[in-house]
Amino acid sequence: MSSKQNRTNSDHSIQTFRIAIPQQKLDDLKERLSRTRWPVELPDVEGNDGVPLGYMKELVEYWRTSYDWRKHEAQLNEYPQFTTRIDGTNIHFLHVRSPEKDAFPLILTHGWPGSIVEFLDIIGPLTDPRSYGEDPAKAFHVVIPSIPGFGFSGPTPDSGWNGQRIAHAWAELMRRLGYDHYGAQGGDFGSAISRILAAVDKEHVRGVHLNYLFVMPKPDDQLSDLSKEDQDRIAHLKRYVTSPAGYMVLQSTRPQTISYALSDSPVGQLAWITEKFMEWVDPACPIGIDRLLTNVMLYWITGTAGSSARLYYESAQSKGRPVSCPVPLGVAVFPYDLALPVRRLAEQQYDIVHWTEFEHGGHFAAMEVPDLLTNDIRNFFSRFR
Repeated sequence: MSSKQNRTNSDHSIQTFRIAIPQQKLDDLKERLSRTRWPVELPDVEGNDGVPLGYMKELVEYWRTSYDWRKHEAQLNEYPQFTTRIDGTNIHFLHVRSPEKDAFPLILTHGWPGSIVEFLDIIGPLTDPRSYGEDPAKAFHVVIPSIPGFGFSGPTPDSGWNGQRIAHAWAELMRRLGYDHYGAQGGDFGSAISRILAAVDKEHVRGVHLNYLFVMPKPDDQLSDLSKEDQDRIAHLKRYVTSPAGYMVLQSTRPQTISYALSDSPVGQLAWITEKFMEWVDPACPIGIDRLLTNVMLYWITGTAGSSARLYYESAQSKGRPVSCPVPLGVAVFPYDLALPVRRLAEQQYDIVHWTEFEHGGHFAAMEVPDLLTNDIRNFFSRFR
């Protein structure tokens, strides 16, 4: 990884950034993959206890013998990248300005186990709609940061990096970039961070668009007149809260412990992330193996398995703080997401001005159904131009 300063030596400086992973790291990865010690798999579990052994062996063999990191490194380097220090930590981000001078500024935030790789298929259509046969008046300038502790932002130097602190960092980032108004978009952790960003920088955030919204009913909510579909959604939400997935419990309580395994074993890191890409994706909209591996590579080569997992721990420590949003909210609901919101409940907490239910797509909508997500983002933010 290399960077070249293009402003001043002050604390607010912004440096250009280019990915350049040393070949030694790539050789070490291949060597580790070749020495994988595989676990035993029972013959009758059918993948119910985790990622199937046969599938993992196929993925690892492809990763070791066919996957070309340099190709994807070059693809990432096609986009302008930068780093800056905010609140004592490094922030890596893509900043792709539209050729349209009146484009609307938009900050996109990923979650776990995602990365900036999630957004690669929507950058072009968002920033340069003219080239995609769309109205140039729908263009955006996009800012895509790596969450502190993730990817090329690198491990955080101290604790306390919860959604609130990240949102303050995003507000400062947009200020440094010179945007006096902008929109925010996100899914997974990016959903909460985007809403908090609107709360801490409401003078500048015009609207928030989400492709994930977790809204639990309050004790006094009347739910008897809800549709069967909405009641099923609430039942699923309650099961999700009362019996959280194992990865969530571990990362919320012991992120340092799991970091030893994930930081030392590329196969462990791959399985930890692949499980989610198997469970949370629409089977009709599969994500390519190369894109999955590139996403995993951003965790492996930067050594951020533990620091990214820590976001769950920090969020658990601040549990109970409501995530408000004082600006208009747009919601895109994709049927294979891990939890689906009920509109009536959402409208009791937020100013919902846009709501779209899709027939396809899941948790990683920008990778699964980029056209659908792009169009929904355009439609929502058209009211703020």
